[in-house]
Amino acid sequence: MRPLCGAIIAAGAFIGLGLTAMGFGSRYGQWPYKDSDGNFIQLHLAHMDKPLVFILVFLTGAAIIGMGIAFVGLSYHHHKRHHEMEHRLAAGGQGRQYPA
Repeated sequence: MRPLCGAIIAAGAFIGLGLTAMGFGSRYGQWPYKDSDGNFIQLHLAHMDKPLVFILVFLTGAAIIGMGIAFVGLSYHHHKRHHEMEHRLAAGGQGRQYPA
């Protein structure tokens, strides 16, 4: 259940990041990249809208946390199944017996 929850969190964050990218594109797509002298103007995060930057940082953190939960949850799931298999084999059984 942990990997599934982490994957859902990460998927929601990635969808939100895509929508945020569309928001940045529509907001700053018409930005003049050259001034009147022909020099390039660089647009930094400090000069952008604070709500858009906050959403970008928040969703990036949510994506990292969601992926971490998914990977750690999946590795814990495999670790637990491995110990269940060792316990089953140590008890003298052969694990799951398939019909011949």
